[in-house]
Amino acid sequence: MAAAEMIELWRGDLREGVHRGHAVIHDGRDIVAAWGDPQAIIFPRSSCKMVQALPLLESGAAAAAGLGPQELALSCASHNGAALHVGKVCAWLDGLGLAESDLRCGCHMPWDRDEARRLTCSDHTPNQLHNNCSGKHAGFLTWTRHAKAGPDYVEPDHPLQQAIRQATAEVSAEEPAGMGIDGCSAPNFAGSITGLARSMAAFAQPAADARGRGMESLVQAMCAYPELVAGEGRACTELMRAMGGRVAVKTGAEAVYIAIIPEKHLGVAVKIVDGATRASEAAITALLVHLGVLDAAHPVVGRLLTDPMRNWRGMGVGGLRLSPGFPV
Repeated sequence: MAAAEMIELWRGDLREGVHRGHAVIHDGRDIVAAWGDPQAIIFPRSSCKMVQALPLLESGAAAAAGLGPQELALSCASHNGAALHVGKVCAWLDGLGLAESDLRCGCHMPWDRDEARRLTCSDHTPNQLHNNCSGKHAGFLTWTRHAKAGPDYVEPDHPLQQAIRQATAEVSAEEPAGMGIDGCSAPNFAGSITGLARSMAAFAQPAADARGRGMESLVQAMCAYPELVAGEGRACTELMRAMGGRVAVKTGAEAVYIAIIPEKHLGVAVKIVDGATRASEAAITALLVHLGVLDAAHPVVGRLLTDPMRNWRGMGVGGLRLSPGFPV
């Protein structure tokens, strides 16, 4: 099945471009609604960090290390590398008797403007704590220390990555269709977009076992600390705030987005095939409004979906629109 037209870009009275993609809403048993190809194979990228964090909780490593909801939110984060994020991950590692050099995520300039300016205007360079995945990797190190496993925790044959692979297969109810290496050097397991939505539905209605308790803790942490999951100005943070901590959302590179909706027992997964973030943000926003968990009049909906596109003089010249049939 072909990807469905989802988000259009209009300039004046002409459609200038269109973003196509796949999306699935799942209730844990069946597909509730789908657009495009529900069996399309994708890399979930960072949208699946909650699944990657499951071994941290199931193993008892999180409890043994005394991790609280802020650390759990960071374990699911693709954060901005702001001073807030860097400081909390640094303190987490200090508490473990570990250091920035123990991370295996690599470094990049922080996305946070203030921290990037501080580094640029000083003699300092970014380190691995600024990496948007440093919280996830701090969680990996917590598991590794608890299990007394080797330090190269991102290797595909490392016991941690094997545990993550198993968790991925179990919560998605399908074997991974492939494996790639993510930007932070950790393995990322490919699967169908239905499998990703099914996984998120499992987080939305967790069982009463150790895995279910871990799922519930991760979702609650994300909803309680949206500023740690992404950061100021980011869609993940703004959407979770707009929904009052009732829904967890998470982006992934190459225009993947998920939502976990406990009150409706639903999981949502979106993939825009051209990798455009503006389209994945608009698509998940439209689906959240469609499902009745996000107020269409909230300013974040305007910012991500309905406000006019303006040129450098501030003139309204066009904007995004939903394609016919999406999401209705």
